[in-house]
Order: sequence, then C-alpha cells, then structure tokens
Amino acid sequence: MDRANGARRPESIRNVVLVGGSGAGKTTLVEALALAAGTVNRAGRVEDGTSLSDYDEIEQRQHRSVQLSVVPMQWGGVKVNLIDTPGYADFVGELRAGLRAADAALFVVSAAEGVEAVAGATRALWEECAQVEMPRAIVVTHLDTARADYEEMIATCQDILAGGASENVLPLHLPVFGPKNADGHQLVTGLIELLEQQVADYSSGERTRTGPSPTQRESIEPARNRLIEAIIAESEDETLMDRYLGGEPIELATLIADLERAVARGSFHPVLFAAAATGDGRQGLGTLELLELITAGFPTPAEHPVSAIHLSDGRKATALRCDPSGELAAEVIRTSSDPYVGRVSLVRVFSGTLHADDTVHVCGHGAGHEHDVDERIGGITAPFGKQQRPLDEAVAGDIVYVTKLGHAETGDTVSATGSPLLIEPWRLPEPLLPVAVRAHGKADEDKLSQSLARLVAEDPAIRLEHNDRTHQLVLWCLGEAHRDVALERLRSRFGVQVDVVEYRVALRETFGAKASGRGRHVKQSGGHGQYAVCEIEVEPLPEGSGIEFADRVVGGAVPRQFIGSVEKGVRAQAAKGVATGNPLVDVRVTLLDGKAHSVDSSDAAFQTAGALALRDAASAARIDLLEPIAHVQVRVPDEYLGAALSDLSVRRARILGTEPADSGRTLIRAEVPEWELVRYAVDLRSLTHGVADFTRVYLRHDAAPAQVAERLRSESGVVPA
Repeated sequence: MDRANGARRPESIRNVVLVGGSGAGKTTLVEALALAAGTVNRAGRVEDGTSLSDYDEIEQRQHRSVQLSVVPMQWGGVKVNLIDTPGYADFVGELRAGLRAADAALFVVSAAEGVEAVAGATRALWEECAQVEMPRAIVVTHLDTARADYEEMIATCQDILAGGASENVLPLHLPVFGPKNADGHQLVTGLIELLEQQVADYSSGERTRTGPSPTQRESIEPARNRLIEAIIAESEDETLMDRYLGGEPIELATLIADLERAVARGSFHPVLFAAAATGDGRQGLGTLELLELITAGFPTPAEHPVSAIHLSDGRKATALRCDPSGELAAEVIRTSSDPYVGRVSLVRVFSGTLHADDTVHVCGHGAGHEHDVDERIGGITAPFGKQQRPLDEAVAGDIVYVTKLGHAETGDTVSATGSPLLIEPWRLPEPLLPVAVRAHGKADEDKLSQSLARLVAEDPAIRLEHNDRTHQLVLWCLGEAHRDVALERLRSRFGVQVDVVEYRVALRETFGAKASGRGRHVKQSGGHGQYAVCEIEVEPLPEGSGIEFADRVVGGAVPRQFIGSVEKGVRAQAAKGVATGNPLVDVRVTLLDGKAHSVDSSDAAFQTAGALALRDAASAARIDLLEPIAHVQVRVPDEYLGAALSDLSVRRARILGTEPADSGRTLIRAEVPEWELVRYAVDLRSLTHGVADFTRVYLRHDAAPAQVAERLRSESGVVPA
C-alpha cells in the first residue's frame, strides 16, 4: 500500500488521538513514531524541512500546539493516522474534534509531573472516553527527568483514571535504567517485555532483543503474573483461568491475542513507556512497541459506529457501517484557510467513498450556522506536514483534506446529494470569556465582518455576538490563550487588525421613587413654529414590567392626535436612558396635562416635549442602576470547594446551595452579578488548576448597591444622558 495513495480498506486503517496536558510530550512522541515508521527522514523532518505537526506560524511563534494535526504513517501494512491535539485547556474544542475523528486514544502523561499529569482535565477526558467505550492506552514519558518515578505514575493512573481498578491498568513492560547522563539523571536504555520475557535494548540507537539477566528475571515474575491474570480475566475462554491456576503454562500467542482483544474492546488499558529520539536519527525508546500495539491492539474504523439522521424524512438512521460501498457520510473535523486554494476541510469519512470532483451535500445545523447546500469538491489530499499529497479517493475510515467546500464549517456533515444526512456534531465547551473588539482602521472595518465569519467557521469554540444593548462586537473565547490565537489569526491569516476594548455589561436604569416632570418645547423662527407642553408622572414598577404609558388628560389639554406622539417621545428617551446612558425600564409614565397651539403644535413637537418631560422627572428623582444577574453552576473538585466558595463571596454571589456532583466533585449553585463574571473563566481555572468548570444563564436585572453602581458607572464609561 503506497503511502501517497492512502488506504484502500477500512481494515488497514487505525485512527488514534493523543490526549494529554501541555508539556506531556505528545508532539515529540508523534515525531518519534513517524521517525520509527520511516515517515520522516533521519533528522525528523519531511522533505521541505518542516515538522509533521506544529508547523502553523502561530504554533511556531508560541512554541505550543493550538490546533489538531493529523500525521499519517505506515506500519506493517497498516495506515496509522495519529491525531495530535493541543494540551492547553483553552483549545479543548480542537481536542474534542480529535476525539470524534479517532477510534482509540493514547493518553500521554509525564512521569515528572506526578498526580498533576492525570488529575483534572485528563481524568475528565478519560471518563468521557469511557462513556463511549473508546479503547485507551497510557504512554508514560519523561522517565529521564530527576522527578520521574514510573511506579508512582502507574499507581496514580490506576487510582485516578481507573478509579482504583488496578487490574485494568497495567504495564506491558518495565523500564531498564542505564548510566546517568551529564545532568545526573538516570537514562532509560531499554524495556523488559513482560509477556515475551525479553529485553528490548535501545542503547545503540536501534532496538535489539536479548534475554533478561538473573536480576531482571526476579523483577519480571510478579509483574508478569499480575499481567497474565488480568489478561485471562478478560479472556472469552473461560477455561484459561482454571488452566493457569492449575499450573498449566498458557501459550504466548494465546495471551497476546486475548490482550489485543481486551484492548480493542476498551476493557483493558495497557501502560507503555516512551522516550523521543535524540534528534540524531536514533530510534526513540518504546516507539516500536507503541506502533505494534496500535496496529495489532487498537480497533479498526469498522468497530466505531456513528449514527446519522436522514434529512429527507427526519428519521433516525441505524448506525452507519464503515463500508466503502455504503452511502456516503463524512464529517468536517476542522477547517482552515489557504491563501491559494481557499477553504480547506479536514474530513473523517465514516461511510462510503469520497472521490475527487464529487458533488456532495453539505449540511450544518449547529449554533450560528444553518445551511443545506450542494457543492462540488476540488481535490482530496493526504496530510503530510505543510505538504498535501493528492489522492483519487478516500474510503470509509480514512481522514483526508478536501478543498473548495466553500460553505463547509467545522462539525458539518458531508453526504451524497441524493441521500442527505446529518451526523449529530460533537459537544463543544461553552466559551465564557468575553473579548470586545473594534476595527483598528477603515480598511480593517471593510474586511472585519467577512473575516470574523471565516474565523468562527474555522473554530466553532468561538462565539460571535453583536450586542444590541452595548453596541459592541464581542468574541466569546475559552480563555486568554484562545483569545490571543483568535486575534493573531485575524491579523496574520485574514489581514485584519482589531483593537481590544473594555467589555461592557448591559446595564439598565429605573426610577427609585415616584416623580413628576414637565416638558416644554416652544420655538418660533418665522412661519410655523413649534409648540408643545406636557406634564407627566413617573412611578416604578416591578422587575420585568417594561415601559407602561397611561393617559389621564382631561378637557382636551393635549389633543387626542398628539397623545401617541408624547408616548413615542417618552419611549424613545427611555431607550436612550435618562441618567447613565442605559435603557430605562420598569416604570409607568402617566400623561396628566399639557398645552397645545392650534397652528404650531405638531407630532414632532410633542415627541420632543415627552422626552424632555421624562428627563425633567429624572433630574429630581433617585435613579437606580440595574445590573444583570446570572444563575451560575460551578462544578468543582471537593478539595477546591472552600476556595471556590470564598471566591464567589468576593464576587457578591448569593449561594443557593451545594450538592454532590460526579465522583469527588461538588456542584455549587449561585446567583452572581454578571459584571463579576467577566474574567471568571480565567480566574476559576487559575484557582483550581484547570479542573473546575461552570455554566451561566441570564436570570434578571437587580439594583446595584450604591458603591457598586458608582464603580460600574466609572468603569463602563457611561455618560449621563
């Protein structure tokens, strides 16, 4: 099977996503595996000298992954698509896309980080994979660091990830430690293969196998027995355990076959050790063992069913079969823009076969984009770093790039025109950090709208809001790093410079007590003049009442045809505000009296008089500033509960209660002023080391305390009307 031509059968494909925190070594591991498989040259680079992943300009400048990348390689006649994902929490949208595209996951943890490597977000993702029964293996990196303790790391993974089910999380190998390096760290030179009872020696730069020493044999026995017992417990052959307990040796081939089946089912999670190549072309420790596990132990795409809805009649389809001859169903995993070819879509084909120049149906029903269009795709290519290798087709199970799908956005379904389908998109985190922006100059303003639309199409974890209340353009992001990347993409990719401005909360105002006002609009400048006088009374109403207008004029002091004009003027002024520039709400305005002129009175004159009367009433009354209140639910690990509650109290929260959530977590329910939540997404992550999350829903507007109202006025820059 030629690498440039892609896969021909789903059975010869493995799609594996790498999951782990920032700094765990995922990208380095991908490059080490590519080198071991012969995908890259001995310097660890593709032909143009660039890396297979993290080749984006922003990634190179920031020295971290900010988007998923797919690295295909061949091993033993199998095409392996390794999906490298960002480890930083701000880019969890990219990670979730990688989980959708994959059929199995490698959880990469650093031995130097200890508990922090598997707690929090990594644990949550492990549980998420468990819910859909996705097969998982654990790769321990950074064994050569001073703080590394592989036995402690295995115990930590068993306790935190497997919930203490240590029999389901066990190492397949034990590390062999050699001499110390110049920094005083003990080098790992090989692996003891427990089932085979062989030593894989990497000290020469190539893997060689030898028999274990007498000392190594002593360390093998207890770990090997425990591994064999766990494998037999997962075996479908119920006689194996009796044979094993009776002292009968179990054939190695039988153990390996049962191990592979247990891994593919997702009921057993092997722990492996890996170290990257040194950059001089040497094979990375454990890379060959990892490739062997991926190709032999991880499932094929045929074992990953996906359901879709037939749009023609709305019926729920049965799970799509991963059959190249079946009906076409693919999903856009991510989108990007290329200055030469336009929009480029990374697509996972779940069913059928996608051909170059096909006309397909593109369907998106997610938030912010709803479309059903037929489009003709351009080319199909296999990802290979910054290069793209042309393909004639992509069969079910493969991951490829597709060009010229101008309407396709991340999460969209690509299907046959005669049988349009919709695959339910994956769940995305709610962006909760608001970033208000405006165009830097006139040239930027002309391109801003289109560029923002392209930005949101590429990254659905960003939500774009045109706030009618504050007249601000707001990008809702997952965190500060996510914000910085979004702004950098606008500048470098779309050529648009924006300025970040202070985010404003949608405040309101209302009368604190009953008040009266008089509006007099009298002008004479030759010809018809302007004459209108009205007297009103304003009284506060309960929250949510809006603006009510009543007429109690007697004797025709204000002619009937102008009473509606007074109401128009009052409502127009209320929308502008009367004291702080924020909309006036929840008052009843009653027209009591007025004066008119038989010639000079007009609709416009009484509108102006109504507005003046409302402003006059406000000048002598107490105006309360109303701030929005949100219902907030914070899901926090129990060890951070006290800190989270203390932080909420500082934010003027009203705690409604706490209750147990999932294992080891507590749900806090509270009402919090939205002004105090502007940076809460960032602060909560810092407070809990990224392991807590929250949701917010607008509840109502409440009167702000006097000191807070004064601060809100100054911080939001409001100017009295």
